Amino acid sequence: MPKLTLFAIALIVIVLTGFATTYFFNGFEQRITPKSEIETAINQANFLYRQRKAMKVDFSTGPCLSNALMSGWIVDIVHSPRLSIDDLPENQCPAYIEGRAQHFVELDTEGNLVRAR
Repeated sequence: MPKLTLFAIALIVIVLTGFATTYFFNGFEQRITPKSEIETAINQANFLYRQRKAMKVDFSTGPCLSNALMSGWIVDIVHSPRLSIDDLPENQCPAYIEGRAQHFVELDTEGNLVRAR
C-alpha cells in the first residue's frame, strides 16, 4: 500500500476515535447527576415544603409541589410507603411525565426525603 493511503487511513481512524471519545464522555457526564446538584435540589425541596406547610397546604393526596424546582427538577409529595394514589396523574408533576424534567425529589407527607435522582 502506498504511504499516502496508509496516512489517510490512520488520519481517519484518529479523527473518528476523537469524535467517538468526545461523544461518549459528554453523553456519560450528562447522565450522571453531580452530588452537589442533588444536594441543592434536596435543600430547595425542603425549603419549599416548609413554605407550603406554613401556608397550610394539604399534602395528604401526594400533590406535585413544584414543576420547576431547578432546571430539569421537580418536587413530588408521596406517601411512605408508596400508595396507589401517588401514581395517579393528577398527583404527579406534569413536567416529569411530559419529559420536560429529568430529575425529581420525592418527599413524604411529613417532608422527609424519600428519594432524589
